[in-house]
Amino acid sequence: MADAPIIIDIRHIGKVYPMGDEDVHALRDVSLQIREGEYVALMGPSGSGKSTLMNMLGCLDTPSSGSYVFKGNNVRDLDDDDLAAIRNAEIGFVFQTFNLLPRATALENVELPLVYSGTRARDRRQMAIDALHTVGLGERMHHRPNELSGGQRQRVAIARALVTNPAIILADEPTGNLDSRTGQDIMNLFGELWRQGHTVILVTHEEDVARHARRIVRMRDGNIESDEAVT
Repeated sequence: MADAPIIIDIRHIGKVYPMGDEDVHALRDVSLQIREGEYVALMGPSGSGKSTLMNMLGCLDTPSSGSYVFKGNNVRDLDDDDLAAIRNAEIGFVFQTFNLLPRATALENVELPLVYSGTRARDRRQMAIDALHTVGLGERMHHRPNELSGGQRQRVAIARALVTNPAIILADEPTGNLDSRTGQDIMNLFGELWRQGHTVILVTHEEDVARHARRIVRMRDGNIESDEAVT
C-alpha cells in the first residue's frame, strides 16, 4: 500500500464560512494524503469538520486556502464542468438517505451516472446489471425503491456509486438509517469492495462503523486530531 499512487493530496487547507459579522472556520490547516486502494474512515462529532472535509474530497466545495490535488489535478484550477465530470466519473457517492429516484427501478437508478456521462444505452444497461449483481441485487433490479428494504436500497445506492468504476467510493454515514444487523451487512459489503481493490472513504461518527476501515482519521474543531492504522 505504501507504494500505491496518492490519489488525494490535501495540503494545509482551510475553509471559512461568513456568518453575519463573524467568520466560522470549519477547517483549519488540514493536510491529508490517501493512496489508491486504502480504506479510510473520517470520524468526529458534530461540528468537527468531517462533513466539510467530505465535501472537499467529493469536489462539492472548494477550500478557502491551501490546495487539493485529486489524481494529479489541482481542484482550484478546474471549472464547474471539470468538477462535475470528476464527481460523475471519478467519485462514487453513497448517502445516508440513499437519494434514489422513487419512480425509477433499481436498474434505472444505477444507470443514471452513465446517462449523464453519455454512455450508449446498450452499454449502460449491461454495466448497471453487472453493478447490481456485484452488490447481490441481480434479482431485484426491476423493483422500485418502495418495494425494497432499507438495506436493499442502500445496496442500490452502492451499485450506482460503483457503476462508473470511480477512483474512490465516498460514503457519508452509510448505515445511519439502517438497523444494526442490516448495517453490519452493508459494512461487510464495503469490506468486500475494498478487498476487490476499490478505494473506500467512510464518513461516520460511530466507532464501530469506523473500525471496519483500515485507517481512522479523527477530527475535532476543524483539525485532524489523530491519524492511525486499525490493528
